Amino acid sequence: MDNQHLRSPLGRARGLGAAKKGVAAWWLERATAIALVPLTLWFMASLIALSGRDYAALVTWLRTPLAALLMVLLLIALFSHLALGLQVVIEDYVHSWVKIPALIAVRFACFALGIAGILATLRITFGH
Repeated sequence: MDNQHLRSPLGRARGLGAAKKGVAAWWLERATAIALVPLTLWFMASLIALSGRDYAALVTWLRTPLAALLMVLLLIALFSHLALGLQVVIEDYVHSWVKIPALIAVRFACFALGIAGILATLRITFGH
């Protein structure tokens, strides 16, 4: 059965669901997933190319503008996608008082880890 008849005409025109934000989160999760495909392939290929080399080679590689930019984009996409995915899991499967603290903890942890990764990348890129 189509749920279109349950929405107001304005809601149908705007494409909004009951929560008004679910579609945006859904699209953002898909967009980050799509962005992660080439970024992860690039990262894996880079790791394979750098295998057997020393730390200095890794630093030299990460100091190139393209590698630094792609690494920052990978970290943003990765931790955004992780936060959105874990949020969905918690919302769907946690049905107790733990839900809200878990959502806050996941959001904070993903943000903190993403910022830490970006700062580490920038520190290596622009020198110690």
